[in-house]
Amino acid sequence: MALVKFGGGITQMSGSIGGNTFARNRYGNYVRAKTTPINPNTALQQTVRAAMAFLTDRWSQDLTAAQRIAWNLYATSVQVKNRLGEDCYLSGFNHYIRSNMILKQLGLTIVDAGPTTFELPEQDPTLAVTGSEATQVLSVVYDDTLPWCDEDEAHMFLFQGTPQNAQRNFFAGPWRAGVPVSGDSVAPPASPEAMAAVFAVAELQRTWIYARIIRADGRLSNPFRADCFIAA
Repeated sequence: MALVKFGGGITQMSGSIGGNTFARNRYGNYVRAKTTPINPNTALQQTVRAAMAFLTDRWSQDLTAAQRIAWNLYATSVQVKNRLGEDCYLSGFNHYIRSNMILKQLGLTIVDAGPTTFELPEQDPTLAVTGSEATQVLSVVYDDTLPWCDEDEAHMFLFQGTPQNAQRNFFAGPWRAGVPVSGDSVAPPASPEAMAAVFAVAELQRTWIYARIIRADGRLSNPFRADCFIAA
């Protein structure tokens, strides 16, 4: 479904209508022919679909009325960004799925109780990455003084995008998750994090990563990104 922003005529669009896909990069809005991806039903796709089905059923069958009310209250109190970069509100169900999908896929503890702090976790503006073809390791620098680092059951999820040619300036996916960095009240993690490359990298390629922070109460941050050129 496309999002359309109206002004004196249409001023911005995001998504697909008919055979066209509308998007925006740093140079402005653009449109391209819509493509329909193939559906090979890979093991990863099956994992994602199973996680979605599990959480949808859990929301309706296992959560108490009080827990669903708590998620709905959180949803009405917290704004997130849509594809046009504008603030919007999700439903409690959307936030529950948004927060727990990656937890379920990685076998981490699911959060059923709705958050009682009505704000998203902060992003980390210091996020940076370097990488090496020889080691196939991405070194991720982050602020290890942020509160999540000292919190049990809090995590920073790291995702790597498929490597691109050096001249590529934009990247929107696909992404794949690496091993999360987990908070610990006794022995908190220390920057940098040595992340094994999920996609093999080669010298001079450009690779992007993005991260999200989830707190122990289930609050999930907006994504934040970094990129680098791969060294030898």
